[in-house]
Amino acid sequence: MDDIARTSGLLLPGGKVDAEAIRRALEQAEQTGVDADDDAELRTVTFTLQRDLNKRLDKYLTDRITFMSRNQLQKLIGEGGVTVNGRVAKSSTNLRAGDEVEVVIPPPPSKDIVPENIPLDVMYEDEHLLVINKQPDIIVHPARSHLKGTMLSALAWHFQHGGTGLPTGAASPKLSSVGAEFARPGVVHRLDRHTSGCIVFAKQDEAHWKLGHQFEYRTVDKRYMAVVHGKVEPPIEVVELPIGPHPSREKGYREKYVVRHDELGKHAVTIYRVRERYVLENRTRTDGTVGDEWFSLVELELKTGRTHQIRVHLSELGYPIVGDDMYGGRPFVDPATGEPIIARQALHATILGFKHPITEQPMQFTAPLRGDIGRLVRTLHQHSGSRLERLAPPGATVDIAKVLPP
Repeated sequence: MDDIARTSGLLLPGGKVDAEAIRRALEQAEQTGVDADDDAELRTVTFTLQRDLNKRLDKYLTDRITFMSRNQLQKLIGEGGVTVNGRVAKSSTNLRAGDEVEVVIPPPPSKDIVPENIPLDVMYEDEHLLVINKQPDIIVHPARSHLKGTMLSALAWHFQHGGTGLPTGAASPKLSSVGAEFARPGVVHRLDRHTSGCIVFAKQDEAHWKLGHQFEYRTVDKRYMAVVHGKVEPPIEVVELPIGPHPSREKGYREKYVVRHDELGKHAVTIYRVRERYVLENRTRTDGTVGDEWFSLVELELKTGRTHQIRVHLSELGYPIVGDDMYGGRPFVDPATGEPIIARQALHATILGFKHPITEQPMQFTAPLRGDIGRLVRTLHQHSGSRLERLAPPGATVDIAKVLPP
């Protein structure tokens, strides 16, 4: 058996990490006023190997941290959350006798989903899946030790109170069991907390696996719309820049990603197409000068699915998304009233297309721009007047007339 160092309170017999012990430590820290996100020592586990295992790092950790999937562990390794002998490692690193593996483990979620009466905009539902137009400022699944305020909580309530899509007399609906051990039942893909738009959930295991296969092999049609700062030129461009975690692990940077050309940078490709350009005249800029200020509405096609990919790529080009303060965007203030219209990133998952996992019929859903992002576009239209530019670059598929607010 491996020797375990500095982790006596976090391990079960046999050397597996005790999820409940980590939860208790974090809850105690919260009760005593300690910021659990800042105190990585609460979640640090160190393994010292006493023999050659002839095993990859990710497979070894899958055996030790059973409440995280191998994909989650590979992501943790890729973000620098695991070191071997004090150095950043790769998932494929082969472990040898004497190696010291240190892991900063993310807070494990509870397996229980608490139903909450949170409104859902259901675009489609049957006995196999449901598609929702996600509102902003809600996370998809538990991401810390708390469970409240997630889309899964809203779905649990939805099913308890007569969710549609099932034949008369059928059993009570529920999400697929896939991912349930990680508090992510039915979650096929995710959207950032402040990103709105189309998202699909699986209600049966077979549907989950088949939908997941489509996402894995990039056969799903996903188109996003974003309002960005600046006059985006040229009207169409393929952005191919590798993305990885921010090199600083200080508070405020841990969640941030950057363009990286080292071993931690992963291949990422985004295609942007400009659909509209707006100009506000005599506007006070951030540097205090007064003049024309440009904004653009861009359609975005993802060829890869890296974390924060759209936000990082647009920011790197000098066109940060409006309201995205993490990547250089600024809130938008109504020129007429001086009131803020949008403070979150103006990013919306507009089109989601896939084959039905059971019937194999093609399905496509379009979520109109609504709420704050809808008001933002409407305001830009009003104040641009005759200087509004509309474009239809090759390959654009979003029907602007269908998604723009009236």
